[in-house]
Amino acid sequence: MEKQLRVGIIGCGGIANAKHMPSLAKLPQVELAAFANRTPDKARLAAQSFGSADAKVYADYRELLEDRTIDVVHVCTSNDTHAEIAIAALAAGKHVMCEKPMAKTTAEARRMVEAAKRSGKKLTISYNNRYRPDSQYLYQMCRNQDLGHIYWAKAYALRRRGVPTWGAFLSKEKQGGGPLLDIGTHSLDLALWMMDNYKPKTVLGTAFHQLGKQPNAANPYGSWDPSRFTVEDSALAMITMDNGATVTLEASWALNIVHEGTGKVTLCGTAAGADMWDGLTINGEKYGKLYTTRIHLEDVGVPFYETRKESPADLEARLWIEAILNDREPVVQPEQALVVQEILEAIYVSAETGQAVNFE
Repeated sequence: MEKQLRVGIIGCGGIANAKHMPSLAKLPQVELAAFANRTPDKARLAAQSFGSADAKVYADYRELLEDRTIDVVHVCTSNDTHAEIAIAALAAGKHVMCEKPMAKTTAEARRMVEAAKRSGKKLTISYNNRYRPDSQYLYQMCRNQDLGHIYWAKAYALRRRGVPTWGAFLSKEKQGGGPLLDIGTHSLDLALWMMDNYKPKTVLGTAFHQLGKQPNAANPYGSWDPSRFTVEDSALAMITMDNGATVTLEASWALNIVHEGTGKVTLCGTAAGADMWDGLTINGEKYGKLYTTRIHLEDVGVPFYETRKESPADLEARLWIEAILNDREPVVQPEQALVVQEILEAIYVSAETGQAVNFE
């Protein structure tokens, strides 16, 4: 019988209930054995819904980490606690999956990478958009050099109105930023991953605080209190890489646009281009003619997918657990997530100073 991993969940809120716990509970190699939340009732409910018969419940995550039988921890808390909890979990001998963004600051993210190296345990960040069928398919095209050298990428995370008005999302102190850190991080991760390019040279960015100042705004999650809206409502950036490639990033929770889309990229290569904006489309030139091809993913096999019923969240959980059991590198390596964090922080610095940020 394959070894079972005992998993602890720290933070039993929305993302844990929507993604982490349901996907982990489907895996025969996993026993959801411990749950920690500052509001114990949420941890108890999570244990009742997803936990093993003898699952433990804690109000303090540090008590969960003292349990030597716990092999893996998923950190699903606010951004300002990611580093503290992840570093403590690694030091306690646990493998760690942390929700995105990696941390509130680059310094914290860097300490997480160092802690993982010291512990010898695996650390990964939950960039679940990598596991979508279109992302998996396009990633294989990129690795096969079907697009040639990718020298320009556009990363989109755009909502016309989609401001999360619950929890701490609007608090710069708790979260560190707004749509750039919340959803822009996904699109930037996809672009760098597809390009396999993690050497930024220069970042020039702007962050806007415009629509967030308006009261009684139309919003699917309810209007917001402008006095509590202390993060940006939209942000734009241009990132140049060491090899001359350029990435543009657009992120918004509130922006007067018509076309919306999150977790999407456009790639321009020397052999072909790819666009995720409205389904996955490949464009190029053959036999002296331009072509555009829509990829119908329901008609083709997708790498790593054993069944079409496996959702991106389920695939993420399975590959993560298999990486631990088989001692492989996780799909999202912490050093990659650190570069994403460095770029996002540089965008904020550039927006505040009005100057480009140069990486050494």
